[in-house]
Amino acid sequence: MSELTKRILFAVPAAALFIWLMWLGGNAFYTLMFAITLFTMWEVHTIMQKAGASDYFPVSLIFAFLIWRGTALPDWLIVAAVSAIILITIWAIVDRTRESASRWLSTLLTGVYAPVGFLMVVQIRDLGTGIEGFWLTLTLFLMIWGNDVFAYFGGKNFGKRKLAPNISPNKTWEGFWSGFIGAAVGFTIAWALAASYPLPFWSVIGAVVIVSIMGPIGDILESRLKRTAGVKDSSSLLPGHGGFFDRFDSTIMAAPFLWFYSSLFVVF
Repeated sequence: MSELTKRILFAVPAAALFIWLMWLGGNAFYTLMFAITLFTMWEVHTIMQKAGASDYFPVSLIFAFLIWRGTALPDWLIVAAVSAIILITIWAIVDRTRESASRWLSTLLTGVYAPVGFLMVVQIRDLGTGIEGFWLTLTLFLMIWGNDVFAYFGGKNFGKRKLAPNISPNKTWEGFWSGFIGAAVGFTIAWALAASYPLPFWSVIGAVVIVSIMGPIGDILESRLKRTAGVKDSSSLLPGHGGFFDRFDSTIMAAPFLWFYSSLFVVF
């Protein structure tokens, strides 16, 4: 079985299940995204270890819990925890030569980066009415998928100038700009499918800029971590697709910014 066939056979039913749970929303989608968060955290933890920047993974799990379930805790406990984290982080930045300081910064990356990004996906799903949140979340993923597809073919057919040659040699500026078209196509598909779309069509401009810039930044960040660790994929959990970090690297970075942008229209 070819690698492409393996990718398609896994991707089609996986995408259908993902969109169905997205449609359901509520606890079903929350549980799915939290599970993906934990798998991604484990992959980041493994990459950091291979890169020689081990973390305190149990502490990273505590960070994830505070981020996802912090609202259920007393305010004084949240303030105390955040204050402690800030103070320790300042110390770690100032005294990075210590191994413990380096491990703390790795712990912070593992415990905060993916949990915040995926929580913002859930927050987008919770915007407005149930159906509005679904269309906004679907828009995020259609834009990211469109950006990836157009960037790939644009770079393959027209790519000449390297975007980040020392980190991700296959990325080109021509592919980067082609990704803007793909993101616009993804937004337009969601807008056309929805009977009543929660955003005005002209908002496509800001949404495309956000996804087409932040998505590739997330991709390049993961590529930098993997290159440092000397690995090709973040894991082999997803047949033909590598790991969860490989599949959601753009989402993690783009989701917080798209949540803020969308909330300006839905809330106000």
